[in-house]
Amino acid sequence: QVQLVESGGGLVQAGGSLRLSCAASGGTFTNYAMGWFRQAPGKEREFVAAINWSGGRTYYADSVKGRFTISRDNAKNTVSLQMNSLKPEDTAVYYCAADNSLATILVNMKTLDYWGQGTQVTVSS
Repeated sequence: QVQLVESGGGLVQAGGSLRLSCAASGGTFTNYAMGWFRQAPGKEREFVAAINWSGGRTYYADSVKGRFTISRDNAKNTVSLQMNSLKPEDTAVYYCAADNSLATILVNMKTLDYWGQGTQVTVSS
């Protein structure tokens, strides 16, 4: 059983930056692809970014491409999301997720193996 704990959320002004981190425990970290998702009030949860087990492949939603960067440190069992040039529409609860299959993270979030509890990101205008 893998446990995921996010941190790093907060309140930031538009144009600012935040770095989210997700610490994984209870499993072999390199067995898992990792992803970040977000859910804004009244909206469905959506994909933000994903990274394969080695960190060699990354994927992004069009809405964050060029502004957000996902990375992982397999020695520390962590995955991070660097968010730059933040916009008010980035306001959401951000969730970390893990799955044996990168494809599942990319196209089928409802069947993902593991989720964190979420961290709030609020971007003021």
